Amino acid sequence: MSSSAANPPAVVLLSGGLDSAATLAIARADGFTCHALSFDYGQRHRVELEAAAKVAQQLGVASHQWVTLDLRVFGGSALTGDMAVPKDRDEAAMSHGIPITYVPARNTIFLSYALALAEVLGSVDLFIGVNAVDYSGYPDCRPQYIAAFETLANLATKAGVEGRKLTIHTPLIHLPKTLIIEEGLKRGVDFALTHSCYDPLPTGKPCAHCDACLLRKRAFEELGMPDPVL
Repeated sequence: MSSSAANPPAVVLLSGGLDSAATLAIARADGFTCHALSFDYGQRHRVELEAAAKVAQQLGVASHQWVTLDLRVFGGSALTGDMAVPKDRDEAAMSHGIPITYVPARNTIFLSYALALAEVLGSVDLFIGVNAVDYSGYPDCRPQYIAAFETLANLATKAGVEGRKLTIHTPLIHLPKTLIIEEGLKRGVDFALTHSCYDPLPTGKPCAHCDACLLRKRAFEELGMPDPVL
């Protein structure tokens, strides 16, 4: 895809998970020329990066940038440290408090990089697949956080100072997982290419027991279909 006035450039954060794949498909369907941005940040589920590459290719992106950084130096999360990933939790347990799978400041770091790429591309549109329904315990997935970062983005960039308003699009933020899947399927997402598991097996297959696996498995079941990765 090439950018034009009719197809403005957008930066889309792409982890390789179900939500980010659906977000990319939505941005593309909305007429944006999509530039995907993925991060190798020392996550234990690094296999998601293989999924990100496959999703980007399947949906068609103008470019796919990769950033390598090491959040393991800070730790503080089961995704970047040696803490055990919670398994087989019910919905009440998942929604109570901030989970240990929260990576400190991760979305702030990712959005900052996305903002830098957007400036270089001349883009004023950033897409991120945060969701405040299933993951209400994550402080950096809340609408208030996104609104605050958008304000920062418009204060801290050349585009913002020149009056070109930057927008952070969060098309999934109020959707339950079932609707996210439906929206993705309508736009051609092959969810068999995605990876959501926090603690994959040595083979790279999902564990089927962590919060992320259970939430997507339940959503597919509610739609009357199996999770294609299990």
